[in-house]
Amino acid sequence: MSRFWSAVVHGLTPYVPGEQPKLDNLIKLNTNEHPYGPSPRALDAIRAATGDGLRLYPDPNADALKAVLARRHGLQPRQIFVGNGSDEVLAHAFMALLNHGRPLWFPDITYSFYPVYCGLYGIEQRAVPLTDDFSIRTEDYLPQGGERPGAIIFPNPNAPTGRLLSLAEVERIVAGNPDAVVLVDEAYIDFGGDSAITLVDKHPNLLVVHTFSKSRSLAGLRVGFAAGHADLIEGMERVKNSFNSYPLDRLALAGAVASVEDEDFFRESCRKVITTRDALVGRMRALGFEVLPSAANFVFARHPRRDGAELTAELRKRAIIVRHFKAPRIDQFMRITVGTDEQCTVLVDALKDILGS
Repeated sequence: MSRFWSAVVHGLTPYVPGEQPKLDNLIKLNTNEHPYGPSPRALDAIRAATGDGLRLYPDPNADALKAVLARRHGLQPRQIFVGNGSDEVLAHAFMALLNHGRPLWFPDITYSFYPVYCGLYGIEQRAVPLTDDFSIRTEDYLPQGGERPGAIIFPNPNAPTGRLLSLAEVERIVAGNPDAVVLVDEAYIDFGGDSAITLVDKHPNLLVVHTFSKSRSLAGLRVGFAAGHADLIEGMERVKNSFNSYPLDRLALAGAVASVEDEDFFRESCRKVITTRDALVGRMRALGFEVLPSAANFVFARHPRRDGAELTAELRKRAIIVRHFKAPRIDQFMRITVGTDEQCTVLVDALKDILGS
């Protein structure tokens, strides 16, 4: 009954998540989930936390998780914010730190939740075009004449392109905008880049957001965090505690702490994905695909002689799901999650069959 909707709801264009099909024998390469399971230590911790204690509320401050994250990244717990997945962390950052009356700058091809949050919170936005090779040009994010951003947000590596901006270039953007918050969304950084968390103590305007959904293989647990100056974190805590004082449940807290403590498993699982990704890129290029350089757990590819939507549909007929975007400039690309070696072999064989037909 839309007549009861508020004016804000009438004006929203919600984010559309990747399809979660309920089909048997499916090769699901459309939502960038990790192909291997989470740390066994994380699973054991979740099991151990499943008991009578669930009748009690979890720690509203998530002190144990903040402590292990702070130790791992050489920070203080007051420099860490945690939330129910990085999307919630981003949502609180948009309200607390990115709404300043001037436009929020972000790439024109990027994570499509950013314009959704702008609509939700009434934030003016400016989409900064990527270059012809789909990379972020640092100079485009520096104040130009009298034009300066209210704040800046971009993923690194960018999504859905997978292209990486070097840490030195990230710092140029942060240092070049000392009066604006720069939020670097590092959902995929563990698959090939250097985290800007190392810059947090140098730049009080920098906020870096991570998720446990990708490199830690815990998408079903919903854990994300941000690292930044304590003043930025305090602003986010004020929003969080005005919205939901208990965003992370006891199982999520237990599993997340154990995952961070299992560093060897984390590094090895990332290494396996990187090795498979590099092999997949080579095999797809051998089939004639243009594949953008990727530092993520997915590849972004198009074929010069075959339509992207058609290729996506043909793969689906073969029970392989990849993601196709209809947006301008990228409507010929497929975004393909890096699966297991076996899944990638099935994918490549299917592409050979499709191209041969």
